[in-house]
Amino acid sequence: MAPPPPPEIMKVTVAGVVSDYIHYDPLVNIHVANRSDVHLYPEIKRKLYSALSEGDEGELSIGLPAEIVTRQEQAWSNNSQPDGTVPAEAIAFTVRIDYIIRNPAEGLEFVVPTEAYPYRVPHMYTTPSVPDAARCWVPCVDNLWERCTWDLQFVVPRFLDERPDDEEGSFPVVVVASGDFMEQVSHPYNSSKNIFFFNQPVPTSVQHIAFAAGPFHVLELPIEESPVDADKEDEEEVLQPQMHVFCLPGLEGMLATTTSFYRSAMRFYSTLGAYPFGSFKAVFVDELPTQRFDSATLAIISNDLLYGEDAVEQVYESRMSLSHALALQWIGINVVQKTWSDTWLINGLGSYIAALFFRKMFGTNEYRFRLKKDMDRVVTLDMGSQYPICQPAVVEPPDAAQLSFINLKAPLVLYILDRHLGKSGTSHSLSRAIPKILLSAISGDLAGNTLTTLSFLRTCRKISGVDPRIFAEQWIYGSGCPHFTFSASFNRKKLVVEFMMRQICPAFEANRSDPAAMALYKPVSFFEGTITVRIHEADGTPYEHVLDIRAPQKHYEVLFNTKYKRVRRNTKRYISRKAAALAAAQGDSEAMEDISLLNEAFTLSLWEDDNERAKWKVADWTEEDEQRMAGATYEWIRMDADFEWIGEIAFDQPDFMWVSQLQRDRDVVAQLEALRALARQPSAIVSSFLTHTVLVSNYFYRVRMEAALLLIRCALEDLQFIGIFHLLKIFTAWCYEPQQRRHEFGTRFIPRPNDFSNIPDYFVRKSIIVSLAQFREGHKMDHVVTRFLLDQLKFNDNTTNPYSDGLYISTLIAAVGATLLPTIQAEQSQLMATTQAPLEKTQEAELLRDALIEVERYREMDRLVPSMHNVVSIAALEWYLMLMMGNMIGNDVSIFLKYTREGNYPGVRMAAFDGLLLMKWYSSKTLIRYIMAVIATDSSRLIRRHVARGVCESFGVLFAIGDIPWVGSKAQDVLIEEDGSTPVVEKKNPKKKEVDVMLKSLQKNAGKALSLRECIMPIILAPDTDPQVRLCMLKVCDLLYRAAEESVPTLKITLPATPVVEVPPHSPALVSTPTLKLVKAGPRRSLSSFNIPPPSPSPSLDAMPTPKPKLRLMTSKVADSPAPPLASGVGVRDQRLMPPPPVPARANVTEEEPRRPKKKEKPASDGQGKGSADRKMCERVLDKLFKHHHARVFGQPVDPVRDNAPGYWEKIKTPMDLSTIREKLKRHSYADRFAFESDFQLMIRNAQEYNPTTHPVHIASRAFDTFFKTEWAKANKALDKATSRSGHILPPPSTGGDDMANAALALEVEPLQEHEKATVEAADELAALIELAPPPSLPPPPTLPGPQPSLKLKLTSGRSTPKEPVARATPPAPPVVESLVQTIANSAKPPKPPKLSKPPKPLKIVVQSQSTRKPTPPRPAPAPPVKATPSSSIREDEDILLAELDMIEAEKGHTPSPTKKSKPKDKDRNVNPMDLSEDWLLSEAAVEQPKEQPKERTKGKEKAERKMKLPSEPTVKSQASLPPKLPVASSSTSNSARPSPTVSLAPPPAPASVKLKVKSKESTPVAQSSSSSTRTATTPIDLVKCKAIINKLRKETAHALPFGWPVDAIAQGCPTYYDEIKEPMDFMTLENNLNDGRYKTMEQFERNMRLIYRNCRQFNPPGTGIVESANYLEAMFNKEWVKATEKKLSSADRTLAIKILNNMYNDDSGFYFREPVDPVKLGIPHYFQVVDRKDARDIRTIKQNVQAGKYESFDQIGADVQLMVSNAVKFNGAESHVAKTAETCAKIWNSAMAKKRKEDAKKASTHPTPHETSGEPPSKKIRLF
Repeated sequence: MAPPPPPEIMKVTVAGVVSDYIHYDPLVNIHVANRSDVHLYPEIKRKLYSALSEGDEGELSIGLPAEIVTRQEQAWSNNSQPDGTVPAEAIAFTVRIDYIIRNPAEGLEFVVPTEAYPYRVPHMYTTPSVPDAARCWVPCVDNLWERCTWDLQFVVPRFLDERPDDEEGSFPVVVVASGDFMEQVSHPYNSSKNIFFFNQPVPTSVQHIAFAAGPFHVLELPIEESPVDADKEDEEEVLQPQMHVFCLPGLEGMLATTTSFYRSAMRFYSTLGAYPFGSFKAVFVDELPTQRFDSATLAIISNDLLYGEDAVEQVYESRMSLSHALALQWIGINVVQKTWSDTWLINGLGSYIAALFFRKMFGTNEYRFRLKKDMDRVVTLDMGSQYPICQPAVVEPPDAAQLSFINLKAPLVLYILDRHLGKSGTSHSLSRAIPKILLSAISGDLAGNTLTTLSFLRTCRKISGVDPRIFAEQWIYGSGCPHFTFSASFNRKKLVVEFMMRQICPAFEANRSDPAAMALYKPVSFFEGTITVRIHEADGTPYEHVLDIRAPQKHYEVLFNTKYKRVRRNTKRYISRKAAALAAAQGDSEAMEDISLLNEAFTLSLWEDDNERAKWKVADWTEEDEQRMAGATYEWIRMDADFEWIGEIAFDQPDFMWVSQLQRDRDVVAQLEALRALARQPSAIVSSFLTHTVLVSNYFYRVRMEAALLLIRCALEDLQFIGIFHLLKIFTAWCYEPQQRRHEFGTRFIPRPNDFSNIPDYFVRKSIIVSLAQFREGHKMDHVVTRFLLDQLKFNDNTTNPYSDGLYISTLIAAVGATLLPTIQAEQSQLMATTQAPLEKTQEAELLRDALIEVERYREMDRLVPSMHNVVSIAALEWYLMLMMGNMIGNDVSIFLKYTREGNYPGVRMAAFDGLLLMKWYSSKTLIRYIMAVIATDSSRLIRRHVARGVCESFGVLFAIGDIPWVGSKAQDVLIEEDGSTPVVEKKNPKKKEVDVMLKSLQKNAGKALSLRECIMPIILAPDTDPQVRLCMLKVCDLLYRAAEESVPTLKITLPATPVVEVPPHSPALVSTPTLKLVKAGPRRSLSSFNIPPPSPSPSLDAMPTPKPKLRLMTSKVADSPAPPLASGVGVRDQRLMPPPPVPARANVTEEEPRRPKKKEKPASDGQGKGSADRKMCERVLDKLFKHHHARVFGQPVDPVRDNAPGYWEKIKTPMDLSTIREKLKRHSYADRFAFESDFQLMIRNAQEYNPTTHPVHIASRAFDTFFKTEWAKANKALDKATSRSGHILPPPSTGGDDMANAALALEVEPLQEHEKATVEAADELAALIELAPPPSLPPPPTLPGPQPSLKLKLTSGRSTPKEPVARATPPAPPVVESLVQTIANSAKPPKPPKLSKPPKPLKIVVQSQSTRKPTPPRPAPAPPVKATPSSSIREDEDILLAELDMIEAEKGHTPSPTKKSKPKDKDRNVNPMDLSEDWLLSEAAVEQPKEQPKERTKGKEKAERKMKLPSEPTVKSQASLPPKLPVASSSTSNSARPSPTVSLAPPPAPASVKLKVKSKESTPVAQSSSSSTRTATTPIDLVKCKAIINKLRKETAHALPFGWPVDAIAQGCPTYYDEIKEPMDFMTLENNLNDGRYKTMEQFERNMRLIYRNCRQFNPPGTGIVESANYLEAMFNKEWVKATEKKLSSADRTLAIKILNNMYNDDSGFYFREPVDPVKLGIPHYFQVVDRKDARDIRTIKQNVQAGKYESFDQIGADVQLMVSNAVKFNGAESHVAKTAETCAKIWNSAMAKKRKEDAKKASTHPTPHETSGEPPSKKIRLF
């Protein structure tokens, strides 16, 4: 990353001598290996931070001349002391640097006219664009503490264009700079230029030096005469400095209005201390990134703070900001912090003295009201996540977020410190400390004019005599705010008021369990101090009492002064007070004095008339209230009366006491506390008093505004919306004619023209509008309020109003939008919905249409006649965004897009970008590129930074509103249904932290936007990128992308050679060849007993290279051994092969014993533990139980207190619940599945025994038991089928007794020989054994001498097998295959196999058995072995087995992928591995037993090719050859001498091996269908969708171009391509195949599409560009393929479903279920406690889901209908009228579905099946189990 062009240094001189220098910019060395890899952002961030840190140490090194060094040495020698010490003194010399700056990126801002802004006035100024902006325009030591005096000289043109001096309207170029203006002279050599001289005699930091140049208008602020000091005019002129303000041409009128108060501010601040400089200047400019840039004697201010005479609201904020700029001249520029930890003190003192002037200018009420609001904000923010405002150990400046909190809290801490010091009795507080500090700064007593926290506290202690250490530890060096809870009661015996105080600190409670957070945030556990309590006793006298807080909880007793009871209030007081008011009006002086003591309610003439009170619905106290008031001993109690705590105080007293405090306490903070307390208990009386507060003008206008905002709390249906009534009544009383006020509010009239001359009433009027906008109760009053606000907007008339109505219109627009939003938000974000939500009510549609018309009218008016700062346009944009987010109108990006372009006001552009960034912009390539282009190249620094921050923040907002879907814990359950199966709810992922989930969601969704990836890195690495923009982009990378791991730097140390004793490595020959055997199990063994024995000393599997093994079936002679009894159950274990050592060809492999388990488990039948199959079955059933809606009742153990179940333990002696069952199942505590069932039944019995029959738990237990029995029967059926299949594997032994149980199959793996390694890939995994269940136990026959019985498996194929008769055992057993190869890896290219003249015949499996009772005739000698080609016997065997497995899966409902037709001669085959596990067996519950296998097959059937199963993803392909003789190794379970029976494969034994060769080539580019395709479920080809996918992939030109046409091996420089890729594929070939009709199914198309990417990855090395393109296209294809194959209801089915639902809706039985349940309206607030909210269903909701396409089948709709019925039964009871009606309503759906099924069956019967049309009988299915 190259930095921006640095200053060009021409020459450096030191003391007049030219010196050498080195200018090093550390940003030059920031480089990354791959500039396009976004995952390398951590490297950029690390290097960037390192470079910035290195730059802080200096970038320009200057060499000192030899003369300077000599002079310094001489000075040291001349000043040396007698003791030899040398004083640390240095000589002074001048360094002169001549440099040129061209196009500075930071520090200077040039504002010039552009094509978008042709009327902009050109000017320039210094800008605080970065914290170290000064070094960007002047060589300096850039920090606060290096001060010097300054002489500034500026040469500028006299005019920006050629015009004579006397021409009217000309503005000469003016320079304004820090320091005192000295003179302006003409350039001695160029008369068209002027020279401005400025001098700053006060030492000032370079960071406080600024200047501006342009055609500014100058206004001098004259010195005002103070009435008090009128006789000291001459002295005043001397003391007051010169003050000038500057603005651009055209803004002169607003300049005088905005800055007219500056002179009075200067006079006020001068009372604290003399002004430290000679003058003050303020200049207003465009495009300033902050509101102000404060420097010595000069404040550069944004034009946004200017306002005219018609402004109202902006007066307060502008004057506050401008007065703060002047206050910083004393503290902030002249006096600065000594360390960064003292920043709080400097910023706080500046804001504190600015607030004092604000109090003088706007009054104490405004000042205290703002203090209270700021304290509330601090209490809300400081809850445990904020640092202390002073951290002495931190040496770095605070970041922007922390600085804003410091600036908020610091002046408040100083305010309460002032109150704390003022209680010392000396009345010396900060009013004495601040002047002393300022005086010491001017006199030079303050070292370096730097102030520390310790020196400030020391000054406060000296002045007041109060030690502030405890205060500082709590409020300055600690974090958090106290929360107090007070309660008061009157003790009549003691005549005291008893207070109970309790204090908690939320910040401490939030971090107390985290030691790191406690050390970091330093939360205060307990705040000490005093609090003032003011008790207004019965005689009206307030008494103050100070409570000393020294413990978190304490009891106080306060003496009560009044010795008599309170005067009883007369219930007729209204009449008496009215008479007193009348007497006072007639001039009675005593009555006038009495009336002054009355509350202000009776000074309101409007409510003096009974008729008016009735019209206003004024509520009065009841007799009961009067009695309560009569018994009260005091008027009210005020906590923290001195307003000296930053905290929350909770104090409860009766409502009439709060009313007394509101009406009789003149403190605005007390009135505000009373209003909030009353709003917490809404009633008609409270609404009346709030209305009274709004109407009485004697209240401070901010209190009236707060009362108007709180009136909406009384807009409750229980109170007949009295709050809305009063708000509308107040508004109409002010804005409508008297004759119009008598009508109802629904009547429409034109309001009066605006008149904002009464400023307090104007603010209250706006507050009423804001309060009305908060009313959204789903009531008809909503439409009245919306129409009322819309009329105010429509008939607004500001022609006679002297004030601007721009902000008033903006408030109305926002209020109308708020009232139009729906009452209940959608569960899922509808921000990006393409269509608007349906508006079923005509009135709502009409209101929305009228609102759109009015808002669009005002938007166009503001475009033609702009309001101040275009506030109306900004409000209109926010209104559109509000309605789009509420799904009230469709999304229209163009509304925002046109306002984002240059030429609009910056505030409008920022509002438009805010709306655009909430339109899910990351999913649009065009929007991404546009937004990134604005961030990188926009002419406005303000816009670039705002958009960059908006991009970073938009991801969090979009995630919060649900537009970016959650990944993990927030993902909702998904309902999955398969044909013929029960709906299953997916398990939720484990809960994660919200931040981790958000990052994963962002990375999964927004992080995959390719255009965003392409744009971010160029912006980060661009040399002219704004630093803040770069940091924002790095934050975006943190959110969206996983960081690439950086290699740890390594240190290489070369050591001298030392003798090394070489030890041969561990020989792999010690590793015995891993074997996989089918053995007869002895006693019941766990699954781990079937592990392949690994070598004990060998390294890990992953660390060893895997040789290329092959499979060999061989026999092994084992000594006779006694056979243990046959065990039941099935055990499966998959084990990855250990890499065997290479062995010589034809080497005999010794068979090994399988690894024995450390501890043998007994069979389940013996009662020792539970079998694997039983346990898995119970786990499956238990999972389904937990997903049932009744599981919440039985999920946890019963807690008698929590569950309100008294006496439960006495009645239920053996409790049971689902959690306990799960724990017992995990611990293997159940002997069998029947014990599991017994515990469940125990749980049900407990529930039914304890609860009566009508109790909801008893009812739920019955339903839960029924559900369990259904699932239990299914699971039992599945397990029985699996057991019955395994029971037919071996027939009952007729002879030989237990010897028959020793039969076994062994499959061994022999390592490849050296000459075969190049042709075969390593095998991934082999399937482990399947233990077989025993036959029924029979009495063992006597053992006879002679040969033991043996079981032989004979493999025959047409040409390679002799046709001698085969001896069979009696009775014959069906064939069985005990294990299958699971996964075979991709192989290298094997040599092409020879072709066969005729295709081989199918495999025949024959089981032979020898009997010891009848001798078996000798078998004839076998014929010589016939060589088999690679396409013969073993491939036929595998084809048959896999085809049968395909049929089994098809019966279950699984759909194997389509395969290609195998060619018998020279085409290869693909073998898909199968996994026959217990899980697969248990899933067979719904599959019926196949019929008996056909004994004969036709010749055509014998020759028919078996279709192989192809997966959708790239799979492993294999080819195997089988020699004619296949001996199989046998094994035994012991090492005794007894021979074990063997299982051999015929033909006759001749030593041979099976070689498994793997190839990666495929035969044809198109998968052809075969006869077996009729047995598998496939998806017919959809040409439109397939071509659409190809076209979409082709649009990605940068990636799709290499795959568009067949590879030209010669032209593209890859001559060996077709040698390696035997089945090429490309988009053109794919499309031609589609056009030619070569694809019959979607799976065939998918297979060839993926073939393109497999070929690419096979031929090209990983990491290359073309492989990355293939990966990108495949990912894109995966996404589109899901959409193309997604199952949804067709349009006709949706229409039918909606028709049936409409019938249900219109039927009488659907009355209760037409709309969603509203618990409030129906008076059933506990509805969602019984019925889960997410399970709530109604006809309207189901209908909307159908219209939105959320259902895939009618069964899902029926499930929701049934759920609706279940909810009705669950809440109302099965015998209730609602439940019966629900069942009647559901019958409409069920009968319609039954009718539809009959019609479908009738249609299906008219179309013959493929078997019927072909005339062939359907092929029968063969089971392997």
